[in-house]
Amino acid sequence: MGIRTMSWSEWMELDESFTFHQRIRSFRVRQCGETVLRVLPPLSGAEAAKELLYELAEYLPRRYPSVFSVSRLPAVSSIPSIGGIPLAWDGQMPIRIIEVVETGIKYDLGVLESMSGVEMGEAALRIVNGLMQDDIAIMLEGSDGKYYFQGGLICVPGFWRMRDKIGMPLDEIHGDVPQFREKLQLSMNRFFKRLPLDKPVIRNNYSIQVVKPLTVPDASDEPRLDVEEETLSDIDPEELSWSESLNGPEDDFAHGRGHGTRDIPHLSPSTLRLRSERQTLRRLPRSGAIVFGIRTYQFKVEELAQERGVAGRLASAVRSWPDDVAFYKGRRRYRDVLLAYLDECGKRDGITGPTEVLLEDSEGRWQGMHEI
Repeated sequence: MGIRTMSWSEWMELDESFTFHQRIRSFRVRQCGETVLRVLPPLSGAEAAKELLYELAEYLPRRYPSVFSVSRLPAVSSIPSIGGIPLAWDGQMPIRIIEVVETGIKYDLGVLESMSGVEMGEAALRIVNGLMQDDIAIMLEGSDGKYYFQGGLICVPGFWRMRDKIGMPLDEIHGDVPQFREKLQLSMNRFFKRLPLDKPVIRNNYSIQVVKPLTVPDASDEPRLDVEEETLSDIDPEELSWSESLNGPEDDFAHGRGHGTRDIPHLSPSTLRLRSERQTLRRLPRSGAIVFGIRTYQFKVEELAQERGVAGRLASAVRSWPDDVAFYKGRRRYRDVLLAYLDECGKRDGITGPTEVLLEDSEGRWQGMHEI
């Protein structure tokens, strides 16, 4: 599974692209509704969503004190809790208001106290959406011992849709992942059941994506007065939220992977991206839910290839994929253009390398990205 131990300071990463991500995420929640933000009624998914919000409200101002500010409930107030355990850290009163300093947007956590069930859980996830760049999946253990996908905030999945997977147990969610049933199913189920409160974990994966070329408006074009709202293409030209170039329209997507078969007319080195997911897992202390965080990054292949040695290693990695992994990642759609370009850059460098691709993450560390 490529899992490694995660320090608490790594749980949620924010960077200079926060505002860009927020525009996409708020647009997706507003336009797509329950296809990107949903809590299911059984198994206390709503309480887990509320607990997650309070955990983030405590964590984020400590980790990013210049980005967030908070105010707490007065000592005479009733204390929000789950299972009798207050929703606060270090014996303090729970947070009432959390503010994003740069924008001045304030979120009142107290509104949840007049709600219950799915309404409360989805309201909590709407606030969560305004605080972070990660997608979130909430997994809860059922009476059969399996973990079920009971709540989600999935705004930028790229290659899958929450509507196809929510409510499923872990083994069905990953049923189309190559070698999952043979090599990972039993170990992953055991891992979820045994994940301790104090030992969160992290992993990375990568894939190749094609995006539409950036269009620059002609200076002579007059503004469209009949267009009242921005489109997803306006807000997300890099197809972070949905890889339409590879998958076609999101609403027409056939459940599963393998991508489409039609030619991509705009396929070129300039439209190729390396897409990487930083995935975190931690257990919440009150509900026992496991929170799966998914932070997505994109890198232009042309820019990566300028780094000496990277082109050769990336080409080697893409060639090394087994057939089932290559199908899952849609390699046949972009292979010829990608590999021809990387080989040309590799010859320029005079370097070939192992099958592992090395990329520098946002903290300046070098990570090996070699998982599905």
